Amino acid sequence: MDQQELQTMVEEISSSCFNKSFTHKAVFNNRLRSTGGRYMLSSHNIEINPKHVEEHGENELKGIIKHELCHYHLHLEGRGYRHRDREFRQLLAEVGAPRFCTPIKKTQKQKTIHLYACTACFTRFERKRRMDTKKYVCGKCGGSIKQVI
Repeated sequence: MDQQELQTMVEEISSSCFNKSFTHKAVFNNRLRSTGGRYMLSSHNIEINPKHVEEHGENELKGIIKHELCHYHLHLEGRGYRHRDREFRQLLAEVGAPRFCTPIKKTQKQKTIHLYACTACFTRFERKRRMDTKKYVCGKCGGSIKQVI
């Protein structure tokens, strides 16, 4: 799906579900990480995360578009467009839009854990960051520390 197909889909959903026209831009934004889409308050444009389309399909995309159009139309009408507002929740229920999108699988690499141990009392220390074993000693006994893993 390209930008033009997304634009026409947003315009069709806006006219069929909300009976209002969508006169701004709808674009894909590859930089979005944790959200399915976002409504820009200043420009009134809608940005969609293309990873959701690839992973969850077109039905998920339609739900995200409906959700963002709820923000769009309520904001332009001067009504409560935030997630906590009653009007927003009512409009979500009316059009059948999800409140939250399905999360995408994490593609981040697993964080490495560095394991250290005291040479005297054998107490183990797990750290996310590496540490200089020459600078530090065991907090329990004062023994020297060595890296295990």
